[in-house]
Amino acid sequence: MSLTDAGPVLGVVGWSGSGKTSLLEALIARLAARGLRINVVKHSHHDVELEPPRKDSARLRMAGAAEVMLASPHRVAILRELRGAQEPALAEHLARLAPADLTLVEGYKWERMPKLEVWRPSLGRPALYPGDPDIVAVASDAPRPRDGGGQGGPAWLDLNDPDQVLAWLEKWMRSRA
Repeated sequence: MSLTDAGPVLGVVGWSGSGKTSLLEALIARLAARGLRINVVKHSHHDVELEPPRKDSARLRMAGAAEVMLASPHRVAILRELRGAQEPALAEHLARLAPADLTLVEGYKWERMPKLEVWRPSLGRPALYPGDPDIVAVASDAPRPRDGGGQGGPAWLDLNDPDQVLAWLEKWMRSRA
């Protein structure tokens, strides 16, 4: 399943502190070094402030601009003020991205898409995979539980071995091509 025509989309889900961002950082670095274009959508529950309040772009946004594009020779950012409107759906965000070989989505665990769960039992939080049929793999620092889905369950990967997770991801991407 792909939420976009710009390539495969894989969600990366798990509880806060499980290591999602660290795993993504390792995977993205390896994939980018191989010449692949990787996009990321990162969901946050917090009010994100990406610019100092007194900068021109912030002043224009606060004056009422619906969107402000901040462009430089180094990067481009589009800031959209929702002003009480409903948060856009993931599909809308994905549609705005440039084409890529893979789009990784951190968060959005409620969305229907293939997902990789990052699970550390030591956090004391339950695994998500038993209740989410879209989780196709689990990266964990613990062995698969005996009741962990058996043959038909998600792939079980060693969270402390990013090369193993990368090998699984590359195989998953080939299956989407």
